[in-house]
Amino acid sequence: MTDIVSKGPWGSPPKTLPPAPPAAALPETDGLGVEFVGKRGALFWLALKTGFFTILTLGFYRFWMKTRLRRWYWSAIRPGGHPMEYVGDPIEKLLGFFIAVVILTFYIGIVNLLLMFVSFSVFSSSWLGYIASFAGLVPLWFYASYRARRYVLARTRWRGVRFGLEKGAWGYAGRALWYWALTIVSLGILWPRMTFWLEKYRTDRTFFGSARLHQGGRWTMLYRATWPFAASLLLLGLTLLWVLWIDPVFPSGGLDGAQVLSEFDALFRGQWTAMDLGNPERLLFIPFALSGMLFGAIYYNWVAKRIMAAHKCADGIEFASNLSGLRVTFIYVLGNFLSYMVLVVGIVLLVFMAAAVFGFGFVPEAAQAGMLATMPRWATLLLLGVVYVSIFLLWGVLHNTFVTFPLMRHMARTTSLSQTAGLNQVSQRARDEFAEAEGFSEALDLGAAI
Repeated sequence: MTDIVSKGPWGSPPKTLPPAPPAAALPETDGLGVEFVGKRGALFWLALKTGFFTILTLGFYRFWMKTRLRRWYWSAIRPGGHPMEYVGDPIEKLLGFFIAVVILTFYIGIVNLLLMFVSFSVFSSSWLGYIASFAGLVPLWFYASYRARRYVLARTRWRGVRFGLEKGAWGYAGRALWYWALTIVSLGILWPRMTFWLEKYRTDRTFFGSARLHQGGRWTMLYRATWPFAASLLLLGLTLLWVLWIDPVFPSGGLDGAQVLSEFDALFRGQWTAMDLGNPERLLFIPFALSGMLFGAIYYNWVAKRIMAAHKCADGIEFASNLSGLRVTFIYVLGNFLSYMVLVVGIVLLVFMAAAVFGFGFVPEAAQAGMLATMPRWATLLLLGVVYVSIFLLWGVLHNTFVTFPLMRHMARTTSLSQTAGLNQVSQRARDEFAEAEGFSEALDLGAAI
């Protein structure tokens, strides 16, 4: 099996990963581990180069960028020493995007026009039309996510055998709407039920060659992954009960909207004593509990994946996962902190540069009289544009390097096949054709992730 090398219209192809051993019959009883051989430095330069070409071509190169990144990631993941292959075509992604844009333009234009007409004619208001327009896009969001998954699986191979996903995007969208409604009505109690049944719908329609996957287990097994979120939610509820009812932190036991605004205005003027709060340090439990809920949501999402992975199987094939919820959460927090810190600092720098160019009052006169003030206006505007695109380019590169890369590496190294006897009986499946590829997910901005 040779490595996949992606080439773009500019530059030489990235360095290939070490060659893998030739395909051979797999052991029938021994487990099969997964290796990850990619290097962070190589990914950084590949993401930087493809991101630069994307900006240079006003976004058109993004389809080649995503293809090259996927080929790099897939070839770095090697179950049993054999690399995964991604054989998607950037041209079909581009054409699929155009097809999806045409369809969505018709839908959004015509349907939204009718909704706004009915909203004004019947209810004499526009807000119902806006709500209905947004609600009409929700099914398309689920539809697009299923179609994107089907396309990626159809363009993924291992040991020459294709993966696949059966048709069923509208069925998935309908079920997602129903399960989300039940989750909201139950105040989140049925969240594990939604997670399990949506994953089961996708898994039971997934194939590796001729082998159909099956999602086993019960949805109640996911409740043990909810404990950090549930504990943080309980802490938030008890804190609000304490500071608002049992021992109110506000002098009168509560504040109306006008009082809240006046007290915050006093706080910003440095008059903290004007609030006359009782033990205000207790309010620190609220952001602590909210942070715990964010941690709990990330933890649940990935631990639920680990639990369900241990119950996935096919004929003679069983999966196992040792994914660490704490490790994934740490990757998310640290990686996103680094990437978004660069984004925030860059935007602040850009704002001050623009203020220095256009002479806004909050910038010192010394800064306004600096180099930017002496440059021609066209040069300063060009410099601001370069800084703007550079900020988002660096943000995307750092997100790939410090979030996507460690996540893919951790998932690969913690996943294994505990039973492989059925792999030697798997035969090839026909190639699935897609007229619009991932077009809907790209048009609805669901296709930014690998």
